[in-house]
Amino acid sequence: MTGVLIAGAGPTGLTLAIDLARRGVGVRIVEKAETFFEGSRGDGLQPRTLEVFEDLGVLDAVLAAGQPPVPMKIHLGGEVVGERMMAELAEPTPDVPYPNGFFLGQSRTEGILRDRLAGFGVKVELGTPLLGFEQDADGVTAELPGERIRVDYLVGADGGKSFVRKALGIAFEGTTDESIRMLLGDVQAEGLDRAYGHWFAKPENPMSGIGLTPLPGVPHFQFGAPLGEEEVEASLVTLQSRLDELSGGGIRLHDLTWSTVWRPNIRLAARFRDGRVFLAGDAAHVHPPTGGQGLNTGVQDAYNLGWKLADGSPELLDSYESERRGVAARVLKISTEILEKYKEGADDAHERGENTRQLDIGYRGGPLAPETTGRIRPGDRAPDAPLKDANGKSVRLFELLRGPKPTVLVFGDGPAPEGARRILPAGSALSEVDFEDVGGHAFAAYDAGNGRQVSIRPDGYIRGLTA
Repeated sequence: MTGVLIAGAGPTGLTLAIDLARRGVGVRIVEKAETFFEGSRGDGLQPRTLEVFEDLGVLDAVLAAGQPPVPMKIHLGGEVVGERMMAELAEPTPDVPYPNGFFLGQSRTEGILRDRLAGFGVKVELGTPLLGFEQDADGVTAELPGERIRVDYLVGADGGKSFVRKALGIAFEGTTDESIRMLLGDVQAEGLDRAYGHWFAKPENPMSGIGLTPLPGVPHFQFGAPLGEEEVEASLVTLQSRLDELSGGGIRLHDLTWSTVWRPNIRLAARFRDGRVFLAGDAAHVHPPTGGQGLNTGVQDAYNLGWKLADGSPELLDSYESERRGVAARVLKISTEILEKYKEGADDAHERGENTRQLDIGYRGGPLAPETTGRIRPGDRAPDAPLKDANGKSVRLFELLRGPKPTVLVFGDGPAPEGARRILPAGSALSEVDFEDVGGHAFAAYDAGNGRQVSIRPDGYIRGLTA
């Protein structure tokens, strides 16, 4: 029997399907589109998403296909006047192995996720819309073209126009700002250095301009330009004319592979759950692209939900909305504030702070994280640290957390439950199941004294601590 039916095969649905499949949960993932999406759209991957991808076994492929942030050349009045980075690059630390964002076009990220899912014997079913569903106390009956199936749970990861959300009658609260529109597209550009992004503007209005960012693995740039109130066609001719206005000419655009006119749609579902039906990703919250939060928030919805669906306990299922809706509201606020800076022409509109990297997201005080005191608490992201095993091999603490099961860490020589991972100070005698804390980073990161036990959820957040 199929345990979970997922409607929608974007990054959110694919992440959830992988997480369920690796737990042995029967899963089907259906997509109403006849072909897979081709385009960059959500191309920014935040540090926390890279950590999720490491656990799911796709990080190496993502890093091989993508690229780190590149500097942006500033062209004003046809002249290059300087360079800037959207965020200062940080060095990895023992507890944060991936401190910087990463760039990969959304369609290529989806391809990597599909390949990983296929390794579990699950393939996306294209051209398969969800036509309807009914639920009762024991499951969900879903109607697909030519068949009716019975599942334990249904997850709507079917985008901002979600059929699942609409069928449930769940309000999608927020606004669509018709006064702001953006012309977006993936296009090749002769005469531009691909080692940089490029910003074109007029000297008298430097913050209102056109951005062209190189896309890794393909010869295209992602094009973004503001539009006024006039109606335009998202065509190569339109992109070229907009660029010529600010660049002075000399750059030829060609081979437009994807384009759209985008309007900021900022919305949050009133509920993320109705009985045995759940919403995730854009079906539950849609973001402006400012800050690069939408795709990443959806991936983490899925990562939060997967282990809870696999377990099926009421306590865990109830916690999904409590934990993730608050996060979505916070992230929407960040994205909207950055959008307002663009509208106002603020000098720092292009800058990105720590709050966009999603490493500070946690669930303190939530239903699975009782209130305590201390520097590190239940609900916090579990930090990484360098370790060594009994054979002297270097091991990262994240490797101990990898996989679909919860983990218990025991620091020092106190009593340990069966299956726990013991971490000992440097210089200790190690058994085959012990690990040495290299440089004392693990004890420091977990604020641990001898005998401290830390239980860590399958999604990498602390669930419990003992002194």
